[in-house]
Amino acid sequence: MATIGHSGLEATADPAATADPAAGGRLLGAIRAALPGLRLLDDPTDREAYRNDETAYLQAGLPLAVALPESTAEVATLVRLAGAERIPVVPRGAGSGLSGGAAGIEGGLTIALTRMNRVLEIDRANLVVVTQPGILNAELKAQVAAEGLFYAPDPASYEICSIGGNLGTNAGGLCCVKYGQTRDSVLGLEVVLADGRVIRTGGRSVKDVAGYALTHLFVGSQGTLGIITEATLRLHVTPPPRSTMLAFFPSVPAAGEAVAAIMSAGIHPVTLELLDHETILAVDDAFGLGLERDAAAMLLVESDLPAAAAAAELTLAGTACEGAGASNVVRAQDPTEADWLRQARRLALRALERQGTVRMEDVGVPRGRVPELLVAIQAAADRHGVRVATFGHAGDGNLHPNFIFAHDDPRAAELTHRVRDEIFAAAIALGGTVTAEHGIGLSRREALVDQVGPDVIGVMRSIKAALDPLGILNPGRVIEL
Repeated sequence: MATIGHSGLEATADPAATADPAAGGRLLGAIRAALPGLRLLDDPTDREAYRNDETAYLQAGLPLAVALPESTAEVATLVRLAGAERIPVVPRGAGSGLSGGAAGIEGGLTIALTRMNRVLEIDRANLVVVTQPGILNAELKAQVAAEGLFYAPDPASYEICSIGGNLGTNAGGLCCVKYGQTRDSVLGLEVVLADGRVIRTGGRSVKDVAGYALTHLFVGSQGTLGIITEATLRLHVTPPPRSTMLAFFPSVPAAGEAVAAIMSAGIHPVTLELLDHETILAVDDAFGLGLERDAAAMLLVESDLPAAAAAAELTLAGTACEGAGASNVVRAQDPTEADWLRQARRLALRALERQGTVRMEDVGVPRGRVPELLVAIQAAADRHGVRVATFGHAGDGNLHPNFIFAHDDPRAAELTHRVRDEIFAAAIALGGTVTAEHGIGLSRREALVDQVGPDVIGVMRSIKAALDPLGILNPGRVIEL
């Protein structure tokens, strides 16, 4: 595998994507003339707030301005005006991303979609919701829940991440093992193209094979092919309260073997999460859950089947865990306790951040190779003397190694790069991926080449050139132009 080095995290976007200052001045004038009621932030302090997302160590550019449109028509006008001046455009949701995909480009126009935050329709007959992209995942869940419905995609950051950002990265989460990633819940989109045209893909039909699958092309493209301004999303009738089980293990590989055993047995839990020893201690210290602090690893297993079926499913999962060497298997006593345990898992990163500077990574492998990936993660960290805490969505092979450093450690960035490169190489060697849910963005761009090869990158460039011939939509993200 080629050495990724430091450039992918420490550099700004490609120099070719940096806008001309004179063109920037003309663009601002044109925006004010065409959209006099638009909120446009050009004060340096305001623009600074939109420089970075949550990607550690990224040095992003300062936007020329930040536009906050309230309609698809306004987005289309902004894109047309930016294209006329060859100014790069960065679509942005809540800014909670972990790949640099929504970070600023020096002299570019950031289009923040946070004001486009309305649910437009809840269609119970067809089990769909039509929504704007700026709404937070948690708010969308709450609105459909009030109608007895359930939106499945469930990132750990669901309370602070937007649906548009979820669409941009094809976000995953705690329910992926049963319900799939964001893409699996998308039926249709409204998209503003690079020339300002507005198209609709898909619709409310569950089955639709008319032409190319453009809906799935835009989901996960991180704003490099178009800006999503509306989405038609699949819903489910609200399932029963979840039944929850914890299994503790004397070794991390044993927990990985349990994951493989659960999935190969045909069990379909709604949640199958792994926490290693470091994460168990951090979560227990933060929330006082009374977890087994001497365990090397823990699995959180949940079922959302009706009560008797859930009990049977967890019994089978418990048997698989015991067969893999679990030291203890326990069940939550009631839905309140189950919710408490699930929330503690969601806040695992925040618990680790109490201990120092934390850099989270995101890799995935076929489910049966989770044990090998866990061993490879720890081995890479040990080789470089880096403390690592690993948790993640083990049921779909997606793990998050977190590198922990003292706040004043001058080698934190360098060591992060070295360890993550080795973990990326291990994931690829195991038939996996360098990102399972956070996206390539800017921070993993070089690693994508190692995973898919130059021919696939060439195809991606052809698609990008066809949809964005001027290269103004989030340039330098996902692929290097």
